[in-house]
Amino acid sequence: MTPAPHNAAPRPGRPRMHGAPFALARPTTWGDPQTETRTDTTRNGTATAQAWDRLHPRLTRRSAWITDQNVELPLLHGLVIRLTVEHLPGGRNPDPVWLWSSRTGADPSHVDQLWQAYLRRFDLEHTFRLMKQTLGWTVPKLRDPTSADLWTRLIIAAHTQLWLARPAATDLRRPWERPLPSRKLTPARVRRGFRNIHAKTARPAAAPKPSRPGPGRPRGSSNPTRAPRHTPGKTAKRAESLEVHYGRRR
Repeated sequence: MTPAPHNAAPRPGRPRMHGAPFALARPTTWGDPQTETRTDTTRNGTATAQAWDRLHPRLTRRSAWITDQNVELPLLHGLVIRLTVEHLPGGRNPDPVWLWSSRTGADPSHVDQLWQAYLRRFDLEHTFRLMKQTLGWTVPKLRDPTSADLWTRLIIAAHTQLWLARPAATDLRRPWERPLPSRKLTPARVRRGFRNIHAKTARPAAAPKPSRPGPGRPRGSSNPTRAPRHTPGKTAKRAESLEVHYGRRR
């Protein structure tokens, strides 16, 4: 990665695109960070975050740019964060963690928010797993993006209801699971006894009124309305390797 070049005075010719290299393994190339924060943690002591703004990688004709030989490679500016802690649980040696963010011009509060969100990545992964396996997020095969968005909002609302019902839930655990207090129950374990909670809660809505179902479509007839089709988009066909790609150009 390299920072943006600093041109003190205009010179003839094309201006520089890349500055001095920024190597993660060589501290002499880092320079002074634009932002540095210190945060006290409960398990790792003091966490120090150093941030260097507006760095960009030196792109090559690979991956997404292998077919665009006549297009100038872009400059993808971002924020590089180096996170260090005093100690780890179990007395292990804490190695620094390097993070990259596409956001530029971040202040100290945003830097702390970025590395703290990275530490919570496992919670996010387990949340998506719960929504897919327990709440059935990916079960319906929806064609319309609007319907998919509505179903996602319903899943989020159900997940919120499980968190709110945790103090009133009873632990219905499996034989191989450890007993937990109600304040530490997972949403999946709250869902097992949610029917008992739902029967005891108050219902602010009025009682449903009796009504007759609509006539619907005549029996034996097909739906005349065709479902909308959304194109997945086109991707450029690329060579299997760089040798094959450059061999075709010759």
